[in-house]
Amino acid sequence: MSSYPSPRALLEKYGLRAKKSWGQNFLGDDGILSDIARLAAPRPGDLVVELGAGLGHLTARLAARGARVVAVERDRDMAEVLRGELGGTISLLEADAARLEYGELAKRFGGFTSTTTSTSTSTDASPKVSVVGNLPYHLTSPILFSLLDQVDAVSRAVFLLQREVAERLAAEPGTKDWGILSVLLQREADVSVERIVPPGAFLPPPKVDSAVLCAIFRPPADAVADPARFRRLVKAGFAQRRKTLGNALRAGGIAPADVLGAALARAGIDPGRRGETLTVSEWAALDRAISAGGHSLR
Repeated sequence: MSSYPSPRALLEKYGLRAKKSWGQNFLGDDGILSDIARLAAPRPGDLVVELGAGLGHLTARLAARGARVVAVERDRDMAEVLRGELGGTISLLEADAARLEYGELAKRFGGFTSTTTSTSTSTDASPKVSVVGNLPYHLTSPILFSLLDQVDAVSRAVFLLQREVAERLAAEPGTKDWGILSVLLQREADVSVERIVPPGAFLPPPKVDSAVLCAIFRPPADAVADPARFRRLVKAGFAQRRKTLGNALRAGGIAPADVLGAALARAGIDPGRRGETLTVSEWAALDRAISAGGHSLR
């Protein structure tokens, strides 16, 4: 794909400039783009939804690998570039990346009915998509929560994120980076930071390092009684990090003190611990223990 114009050349060609308010930093490094495309579309024919396709540098490499690309871009100027440079080789969707229905896109564009990992034991035959994108900092959480709400329709996600965000998502329990999204994402997927991307790889260069994060979705290893309730439980446990787990959950109005005490005992969890020390399995065990006690989270 060395023939695809550089970010600077495309901006000049279309009379554009990066919009700071939109968090636009265009990646033009061929090696990094090729790595991301390989992770997002390991097989020819994979259906890939690219969030914020921008000037089309990753889009072009995905298409060159034989992927069927749905390029999502809400900036009309960038959409014009994508139409002009990639034309009929992609499907262009002018929409908000945080409000997509991945299941509907999979049906509309013909997603695969199996995950992209050969080790998956899932029997789910619903169509799935691969999701990829360079996510601005202010949209990272909304997009990730939207993705977690729709994991049945997603086989993998490959995101270019601020390095500190990527490292939090891939963190281990007991570290300062372990948090709400770490727990929720790692319950659903195998998560890894694949490479660090320096500011100089972008135009204009951001002020911080970025990282490529890969999440391979699979059936959750730890069952919970209610995924939505589990999310509320984890949020409450991390809401006040200085508090012990028992106090944080009581402060969050999760359940009365006696119910929480009994549930923590059933799950084998010391109420004096802090939320960031619990593993995904322990959070799930606590959710099941609360449910077994016949209590619905508030």
